[in-house]
Amino acid sequence: MPLRPVLFCLAIVVSAPAPAAGGIFSFVDEDGVEHLSNIPDDRRYRLILADRFEPARAALRAPRGVLALPFGERPFHDAVLRASSDTGVDAALLHAVITVESGYNRGAVSPKGATGLMQLLPATASRYGTVNLLDPGENIRAGARYLRDLLALFDNNLELALAAYNAGEGAVIRYGRRLPPYAETRRYVPLVVAHYQRLGGR
Repeated sequence: MPLRPVLFCLAIVVSAPAPAAGGIFSFVDEDGVEHLSNIPDDRRYRLILADRFEPARAALRAPRGVLALPFGERPFHDAVLRASSDTGVDAALLHAVITVESGYNRGAVSPKGATGLMQLLPATASRYGTVNLLDPGENIRAGARYLRDLLALFDNNLELALAAYNAGEGAVIRYGRRLPPYAETRRYVPLVVAHYQRLGGR
């Protein structure tokens, strides 16, 4: 199937209410038609795209381990405080982003190459002089500076800044300074906001 139709189908499927299964499943039937769904109700479905936000959602429902800690007792808090002081970005917001992006896994690398605690792309990090994305201090500092600039760009609208952090500022601008119609972004923004509020953010 050509790439564009497949992506269009994905956008339709994952914009539905979140199912218990999570992720996107696919199979090709006997007529050569590819079926995509977020509800694998046919034994032929196979997982092709995992829902990377499900661990964060589960942690929000029943926090355990590090995610049950107040943000001031969480790993890398000293680096978060330094970045917060340097940029003015609320430390609780930085912790919320780290929670959703990497779950505090300093070595996390996404299929697209986003790296480290705040899951920064190398091109984004280089804008802020970051060389080693696996270094927690550098990663958090660059992510905080990026969030600071996004908040300024979108007049301190937290939801738009987070949408831009996930999808890129260009996408938010292209869609009239509104949330882009991307399923991942529309899951990501309320999830970070929910974690932020749970950590005491406004």
